[in-house]
Amino acid sequence: MKVDAFSKGIDYPSYRSLIKSLLAENKTTGTNHSEAMIAYTKMNDQRMNRWDKKLLLENELIDNLKSLPKSKWLVITEAWCGDAAQNIPFIAKLASENPKIDLRFIMRDEHPEIMDQYLTNGAKSIPILVMMDENFQDLAVWGPRPEPVQKMVMAAKEKPDLDQPKFIESIHKWYAVDKSQTISNEFKQLLNTMK
Repeated sequence: MKVDAFSKGIDYPSYRSLIKSLLAENKTTGTNHSEAMIAYTKMNDQRMNRWDKKLLLENELIDNLKSLPKSKWLVITEAWCGDAAQNIPFIAKLASENPKIDLRFIMRDEHPEIMDQYLTNGAKSIPILVMMDENFQDLAVWGPRPEPVQKMVMAAKEKPDLDQPKFIESIHKWYAVDKSQTISNEFKQLLNTMK
């Protein structure tokens, strides 16, 4: 199952091209092509453009990456997902530092059988990064978001009268202020467990 999904996966430049070509047709990934979902996708495309240009990795993280053996990284995502836009450029930059890492992207809604293996508290939260060895055995899983943001999301679920747009804005503000420090620290720890 994972082998098949991975073989159908696309690389990062293709993922970015897919989003741009869908937006040109006023669409997004998945089946919901509402104005809201397209607006999220446009915003996410801009976020990824920004991260792609300005994202720098720490030397310690690059050193950890370069010592990793051959591996396959599979990201489960969708273009409209805000957390994906904030975290995927970081994951792509990581993978680009080690030619032995084969990074592929699949869409969550096209691969429910894979998504169901990596639920977060029973939810189909994305993005999920599955790091596997050459035989498709899981080495580590990360996602759907850095731990402090996950705590914010879980706390928000307990508030029925939550102002959703304001909450989403607060999350994106967190990402902007954090400047990938938290995800960087999380990956330093994660990569150390994979050596």
